[in-house]
Amino acid sequence: MTDKTIPLLPCHEIQPVVDFYTALGFETTCLQKAPYAYAVVRRGPVELQFFAMKGYEPSQSYSGCYVLTDDVNGLHSVFRAGLKAAYGRIPSRGLPRIGPLKDMSYGVRQFLMTDPGGNSIRVGQPISDDPSMRPVPKEPFARALHLADLFADSKEDLAGAARLIDRVLPPEHGHAPPPGGPAPTPVQHVRLLVLRADLAARLGDAPLAAELAARAAALPLGGQDRAAAADSLSRLAELTEPMS
Repeated sequence: MTDKTIPLLPCHEIQPVVDFYTALGFETTCLQKAPYAYAVVRRGPVELQFFAMKGYEPSQSYSGCYVLTDDVNGLHSVFRAGLKAAYGRIPSRGLPRIGPLKDMSYGVRQFLMTDPGGNSIRVGQPISDDPSMRPVPKEPFARALHLADLFADSKEDLAGAARLIDRVLPPEHGHAPPPGGPAPTPVQHVRLLVLRADLAARLGDAPLAAELAARAAALPLGGQDRAAAADSLSRLAELTEPMS
């Protein structure tokens, strides 16, 4: 028998968690109400088990697990569609929620989900043979993007990520660079604006998210730059769709 690890994750109530994973295409293989609430969900080789705890507060949860896949783009698309069908929208803040898809500086392409129990599920696909953390860039805009991505989509510190971007974002928002100081490349500028707009949306500041998304959409990009900023442009389309 091949060894296997199965996460056991806490929640306040079992049924909302089961409903969430059902929307993602998981099968419920066990649903127990007594002598204590417990559930098992499975999707292909991925199995998660949940137990209910009295007095448990999902918003304070530190629990989670990492799921590795060979089709992270496909899962992200399928999961978003399932959540939209189940909830009438794609939840991006509060509980439950699903985050954007992006390449991380430790060699994986990933997205984060948080279920109704507050459990953080990271879904990723290796894109490099080197899983070590890349060195923090010295160039200010590359450094801000590198660290803000880690804060937002690994540490889940949205406010900290926003502060990092506000320090370098050109003068329309955040701190102005000194006269004659460096300016971001077009790709960096789009990525900074889209990530900051995404953070504003996830923090519940819809007017700021709309303002930043509009600024990002107005920036001209050539063919190569559009390819380099593909993930940011995809997220920009999601951010602007409800506003149209």
